[in-house]
Amino acid sequence: METILDIKNLNLYFGEYQALFDINLTLKKGEMRAVVGESGCGKTMTAMSVMRLIPKSAAIKSGEIIFKGENLLYYKEKQMQEIRGNNIALIPQDPMTSLNPLYTVGNQLIESIRAHSHVSYHQAKRKAKEVLDLVKISDAENKLNFYPHEFSGGMKQRIIISMALATKAELIIADEPTTALDVTIQKQIMDLINEIKEEFGTTILLISHDLALVSNYADNISIMYSGHIVEEASAKEFFKNPIHPYSNALLNSLPTNNPILKLKTIEGAPPSIQENITGCKFHPRCQFCNPEICIKNTPVLKEKLMNHFSACLIK
Repeated sequence: METILDIKNLNLYFGEYQALFDINLTLKKGEMRAVVGESGCGKTMTAMSVMRLIPKSAAIKSGEIIFKGENLLYYKEKQMQEIRGNNIALIPQDPMTSLNPLYTVGNQLIESIRAHSHVSYHQAKRKAKEVLDLVKISDAENKLNFYPHEFSGGMKQRIIISMALATKAELIIADEPTTALDVTIQKQIMDLINEIKEEFGTTILLISHDLALVSNYADNISIMYSGHIVEEASAKEFFKNPIHPYSNALLNSLPTNNPILKLKTIEGAPPSIQENITGCKFHPRCQFCNPEICIKNTPVLKEKLMNHFSACLIK
């Protein structure tokens, strides 16, 4: 199967502080890979590195981001502008602030389509209606004349997704695409993203903090903690047999339908990038920590079971 994205040994810094440590991620055509972890673990920064939209205060010091055989880190900004939208599309976290309130949805869709393809205004308008139909917005032709404030949060997110569909992007980065939405709308949006993957063979990089949500959609899962990937496996294998203590702690903290079972939390808080934690970054919060091993040695991702990788010195 064709490799669409291959991130190799990516290291990113904010000044003297390292935020990403040797990140390796490979996505095949038509795959949905979920990158999961608590806020601040580096998952969004990984996604923004692919788009080359990291903050000015950040710098990629080493590594490769190979998209369809080309290293995007060698691309100039003008080349990246061609890639963004045309080949790689972003579904951002907050649909409420992603659309310009001063312009109709139709104007914004048409502008996006014409920016990435050489078509007339009328052709772009026809395409805009088609993609609104695809994301199940009823009365699409009329809705093109609506302003963003006239749509609900879930409808706004559908419009953002339609912009990705309009350019037929081969890779969609969905960065917490359901964060600002209620539970029923979350499922609708994830069902829609999954339908796009299935129908068009689109590759999806899904950034999330919600294991319960991704369990129904992801083909493969990468767990991040403090700038490191600590576990990687197929979704089926991961949920059947999580290895890393952090992965187990995340799964144990999920709510259950049993009112007798007490909700388990992960003690402590994720470290900031300014904290100098030696050895395993998770050891201050890990119930299995062996100080002689975990504080003195840095774990690396190793294959513990077939195609199931974990970075733990104990398990």
